[in-house]
Order: sequence, then structure tokens, then C-alpha cells
Amino acid sequence: MNGHEGAYGADYEDAPLVGGEALLGLPGFWAAYLLWLTEGESEGEGEGALADEDPESESESELEPDPGWFGVDEADMDAAYEALSDPERWPVFRIPFGGGHSVVVLGRNMPEDQGTEYVVTHPAWDRTGHLATIDGHQAGPGLAWRELVHIARTPDSDPGPDSDPGPEPDPGPESDPEIDPESGGSGTLRGSAVRDADARLLLLLPVLGEEDLPAEAVDMVADALVRVGAPGAGVRRLARLLLTDHPLWEPVTWAPAEASPLSGGGEPYPGILHCDGEWSPRSGVRLAAGITREQNDELARALGTWDGPSPSEP
Repeated sequence: MNGHEGAYGADYEDAPLVGGEALLGLPGFWAAYLLWLTEGESEGEGEGALADEDPESESESELEPDPGWFGVDEADMDAAYEALSDPERWPVFRIPFGGGHSVVVLGRNMPEDQGTEYVVTHPAWDRTGHLATIDGHQAGPGLAWRELVHIARTPDSDPGPDSDPGPEPDPGPESDPEIDPESGGSGTLRGSAVRDADARLLLLLPVLGEEDLPAEAVDMVADALVRVGAPGAGVRRLARLLLTDHPLWEPVTWAPAEASPLSGGGEPYPGILHCDGEWSPRSGVRLAAGITREQNDELARALGTWDGPSPSEP
């Protein structure tokens, strides 16, 4: 599958897509969605800015993932996982951010090819920007920490008619939202906008890959976890486990794009970061390849990584 065209476009036009926002209220949702991230090979004492003096961190490498870290039991987690992975109902979470852009998280619940797609969309684009894929043939990471935080904190305040979040999604099949046919090839799912900053940050955590995490990252994730229901005891340990030793890829470094044969040669469009991850869709490839220079500039500003002028501006 071509990540730029198939992750959230024509390849899935007949899929049973449903707004996923209602699932966020399930008691076991965050355990079902995030617990697998704690299965990395932690050394237990933390590294760099993430190391602290919390005695809970001393035996992290021996810990078995436990839904109790999120304040729920295994039955709650299993019920949420069943809803997330239902082949008859593929949940979609839309995270609108600046300039009408959205990150879309799509549960690809094919019985023989289950996974999760993370893409950037815009109503004016005829394609999607591939961030990451979580499955048996994973592609990632997809976001730098500064991009993730900027997106989480900047919900689009004026998304416009093509990305109207609509009414609250109903989990019943009789009221499933539909793909907006006027929104172009990248699509918009009405009724599924996630605007809570904590939920937005946690929904994006699985695609993070960052070699140089700031010291405040653990506190930010820990605070978000508490606000969505995790108990305070041990929450910093949980946050650290979610941020380090990703089970699917190594941490990467991020930098502005440079001229490269992989990005089409010539002068690269400024503002969009690339990473050095071998299996990342953002390694030497322009995000949403094929969008115009002006659209690239708008995306860079929306990601919080560039504030330069557009080439069309004087």
C-alpha cells in the first residue's frame, strides 16, 4: 500500500469507518491503546534528561505491563481493545490543528492485516501525508516531540466547513459519521474531532521518535495521564516507559530538510523536518509529497517548525 495515497483515501472508501471519539470514554481505552508501548527493553535507570531519582525507576526492566497503571483492570482493557479492533467498525480519531490540517488516526481492522495508520490531511490536498504505520510491517517514527506537543496544544480554532467536527459521535451504527465527499482525496471524517489537549497528546504518543527528549516530557505525559484517569502513584514511571524504548523503532534525530535525491533534488522546501530513522516515512521524503510550495509553508507553520514567509509573499 502506498502510504501517501492509501492510508486514508480511496483504498478505504468502502471501509466501515466510524468516529472514534466516543471510545475515549471507555474505562480501559488508554490501557488498550498505549500499554503495548511499555514493552520495550528499558534499562531501568533512564537516560539523559529523562533520568530522575524516583526509586520506582530502578526496576523498570523487570516490570510486566499492567493495566492497573492506567487505573483499570484487565476486563476493562479487553473490552476497550475489542471495540478498537472490531472488523465491522474501524475507529477514526481526527486531531485538527492549525490552518485546517488534521492528524488522522485510523484503526485498520482488516482481519488478516490489522494495524493503525497515522496521516496528515487537509481539505485542499488530493493526497495524505504519511506519518507512521503500526502493524507487522511498521513504518516510523512519524513525529518529533516538538511537533507532537505543538499539534496537541493547537487545536484548529476555525477549521472551516470542510472540517466541521459536527455533532458528538454516537457509538451506534445507525449514526456512524461518513467521509465528506467534498473534502478531496485526503478526506475528512465529520463528527470525530478530538479537541482535548491531553487526549490529543496521548493519541499521538505511539508515533513519537526522539533522541533528544526534553526534561519536561515526563512531567507533561504524566500530567496528561492523571487527567485521563491514571492513578498518581507510579505515573511518572509509566510516562517514562511510554516515552523511551519504543518496541518498534529506535529514537531518531530531527533536522530541517536538505537537498537530497530522495526528496526530488534541487532546493528542498523549507520548514518541514526530516529524521534519520531508516524505516520512517519522513526520512529523506517530503511530508505529503506533491503538495505545492505554498501548502508546504502552511503545513510547516501549522507544525510549529517554521515561521518564514511564503515564496509568494513580497
